[in-house]
Amino acid sequence: MNEISCPHCNNAFKIDQAGYADIVKQVRDREFTNQLNERLESAEREKESALDLLRQKTLNEIQSAAVEKEKAIHNLQAKLREMEVSQKLAVTEAVKQVEQERDQFKNGLEQAQLKKALEEKALEERYQIQLKDREEQIERLKDMKAKLSTKMVGESLEQHCETEFNRIRATAFQNAYFEKDNDASSGSKGDYIFRDMDEDDNEIVSIMFEMKNESDTTATKKKNEDFFKELDKDRNEKKCEYSVLVSLLEPDSELYNTGIVDVSHRYPKMYVVRPQFFLQIISLLRNSGVSSLAYKAELNLMRKQNIDVTNFETKLEEFKSGFAKNYDLASRKFHSAIDEIDKSITHLQKTKEALLSSERNLRLANDKADAVTIKKLTRSNQTMKQKFKDAAD
Repeated sequence: MNEISCPHCNNAFKIDQAGYADIVKQVRDREFTNQLNERLESAEREKESALDLLRQKTLNEIQSAAVEKEKAIHNLQAKLREMEVSQKLAVTEAVKQVEQERDQFKNGLEQAQLKKALEEKALEERYQIQLKDREEQIERLKDMKAKLSTKMVGESLEQHCETEFNRIRATAFQNAYFEKDNDASSGSKGDYIFRDMDEDDNEIVSIMFEMKNESDTTATKKKNEDFFKELDKDRNEKKCEYSVLVSLLEPDSELYNTGIVDVSHRYPKMYVVRPQFFLQIISLLRNSGVSSLAYKAELNLMRKQNIDVTNFETKLEEFKSGFAKNYDLASRKFHSAIDEIDKSITHLQKTKEALLSSERNLRLANDKADAVTIKKLTRSNQTMKQKFKDAAD
């Protein structure tokens, strides 16, 4: 017999062994059921907490990725706008500089052209005065023709011209060079080369001379124009500015007997003179060279400036080409960055899908947990099945 006290009235009463065992069994079954329910409720609460935490984490990651993408796009757009503004400023500045230099060059060229025109007009006026003076000598020249022809037959025309030049070299042409052309490396040569220099060794004028004389008894008569081509060839090969044919050919020609004859319409800067105009043609061409020396210096300066402008335009084109190349490279990198962002978005989308898939698995797990029953738990457990049965009884 077992003695048990009532928890309400504190009265003790005795109970046999079978009744006591039945009471103990009831107490144990009730405690087991309570513990099982508590554990199921705790598992449900933990599951809900885990799902909430997972949902919040997934949402935060998606929001953070979206913010980073927006920042990256904003930064790239800002850099692109800065590049476009820099390009426009650089091109505008370069165009302004070119236009300014172009205007300066144009003004300088106009001034040089005006000065050249004035000098040419002054030279033409002096030349007309000299021609007028020579007209008075025409009649006398005709009378001197026979005497000169007779003289030149017995005396070399080249020797005559050299003697005439040397006679006034010390007073009129102190820095001049007048010597025979002995360079026949090109296959031909002229008779004499005249060069005059200033104090700074700048060439004032250079002349290739050819002397031609013919006796009245010569069987084959030559013409002056027969020697023009070869004389022009010698002038170019010896780098002379002018060419002059000193000739006694065609003694009856009124054209050549009138004085200095300009044949530049046939060959550039070529003249034909009689021996008596030998010194005069040198003086005229030298004076013209002195007058145009400053113009030549200015022309060379303008040519150099033109080269500078050309170099500037070349550098500008190189700058534009380099800028375009850098712009293209930056553009490609920009698009590459966009592609990378798109890839990141795709990756995040896949991550999102994986998380959603995890959520579905958790939901399935939750459904499975909800489907758990005492019957299912004790299906293969005979001991527990018997206890539940006894409890139910």
